[in-house]
Amino acid sequence: MISVADLVINSRIPGNFFSPDVYVRGELEVGLLENRQGDRLLALPETLIQAIYSGLERETGQATRLVLFNCGRWWGRSFYTRFCEQLASYNSLPLADLPMVEFLQALQACWVAHGWGKISLDQTYQNRGFLVVKITNSAYARLAPHRDQPVCYLEAGILSSFFSQLTNKDLHCVQISCESMGADCNRFLLGLPQRLEAVENLVVNLDHEAIMQQLCG
Repeated sequence: MISVADLVINSRIPGNFFSPDVYVRGELEVGLLENRQGDRLLALPETLIQAIYSGLERETGQATRLVLFNCGRWWGRSFYTRFCEQLASYNSLPLADLPMVEFLQALQACWVAHGWGKISLDQTYQNRGFLVVKITNSAYARLAPHRDQPVCYLEAGILSSFFSQLTNKDLHCVQISCESMGADCNRFLLGLPQRLEAVENLVVNLDHEAIMQQLCG
């Protein structure tokens, strides 16, 4: 039975810290965006995202994907740290004690709140050493130039860094399907680097199911 004293001491039942309707706050008059802790947020216009792709293509050519991937890895480290600190503080629990279902719900809400689309985890191949992350409605896929290969290099870098820190393992990430190529969602394959060496070459000719069959067959 819950005592009155307990309710007085801790009257708040934690919900989802990253719930989009309360996480993002703004003052339209001054063009200010911030999160519920008062940290500044940055809104990226579509023209800027398109300019990043086109500018890097002109300046770095085929190295564009490596530049964006490394930028994503660098930014992903900071994102993971902030995400865990906010989650642990809000729930008054060390991250290791937080139920996995709550952790995943918070990650999904965080992704939506930042305008990155919807994220989900496919653990079908987990026992084979692979994790598939699905993202739909990605602005990076929608605004990138359409090509014969996936284009969400920045997100791949973020996921690589995020899940490497979460698992304490050095994980690589390769995108195996892309909305810019007509796929139903963006799929990112996470695994040990040596096991993903050949995947980028397979993406051009095989769909995601064929790729997984070849890796796990």
